[in-house]
Amino acid sequence: MLRVRVDSGGCSGFQYSFSLDGDMQEEDRVFTKGDVSLVVDDVSLQFLRGATVDFTEELIKSSFEVTSNPNAESSCGCGNSFVVK
Repeated sequence: MLRVRVDSGGCSGFQYSFSLDGDMQEEDRVFTKGDVSLVVDDVSLQFLRGATVDFTEELIKSSFEVTSNPNAESSCGCGNSFVVK
């Protein structure tokens, strides 16, 4: 399953991280759309509630990204880190 986390760090204070993870924890929440499942821990969920995760393909990379987050006041130019509202 794809896990998305929010950690402190990055150029804006908090950063998103994605990983493939088969180990579920008791506090994890699983969101499923079609045949894709996304795992989020309780701490990260408070920063991601209402956010949109999408798979993007560009000339130089293909990756999962948080494309919209109502909990972010602003984000850095690369989109990997953000400031909480």
